[in-house]
Amino acid sequence: MKTVFLSIFFLAATMAVTAQTKDNNELKLNIPFTIAGLPEINYERIVDDNIGIGLAAAIAVDKPERMPYRTQFTPFGRLYFGKKKAMGFFIEANMTACQQRDIYQDWRGYDSLGYSIYSQVDEKSFNLGFGAALGVKLMTKNGYVGDIFLGGGRLFGNSVEGGYFRMGLTIGRRF
Repeated sequence: MKTVFLSIFFLAATMAVTAQTKDNNELKLNIPFTIAGLPEINYERIVDDNIGIGLAAAIAVDKPERMPYRTQFTPFGRLYFGKKKAMGFFIEANMTACQQRDIYQDWRGYDSLGYSIYSQVDEKSFNLGFGAALGVKLMTKNGYVGDIFLGGGRLFGNSVEGGYFRMGLTIGRRF
C-alpha cells in the first residue's frame, strides 16, 4: 500500500512539474536575416510571466564580399510589459560574439603607365559587443509567435564593422 501511495504521489508531482513548464520555450526564424544570406535561429525560454532569456545564432551562407558577418551568437534577456505571459512590448539587453571577414580592393596608386594599382585586402576579426533592442511580440491562440524588434550595439576590439545591427521579423512556435 505504501508503494502504491508513493507511486501515485510521485506521478502527481511529476505531472505538476510538467504542467508548470509547459509553453515556456520558443523557437523562431528571423526572416529578413535569412533573406539577406545570414539565417538566424532564435531560442527563448520564458523564465517568468514578464521575463525571457534566449540565444540567437546566425551563420552566413553568402560570400564574404557581400556579407561581412560570418557567424554571430547573441544571448539576450527580455523584459515584457504586456498583460499576457511574455507578450506585448519588450525591451531587450543583448551581447554578441561575432566573427567578421571583409574582402575588398584597396587602391594603391598609379603605375608607370598611369594605370591604377589595386591590392586585395582580407580582414578578419572576432569581437564581443553589447547592445539593446525594442520590440513587440504577438501570439496566436494555437501557439505561433511573431516578434518585430529593432536595435543595435557596439563591438569592442579591432572589428571590421564598428557595431552590429539587431533587427528582426521572427516567426516561430511556443512549446
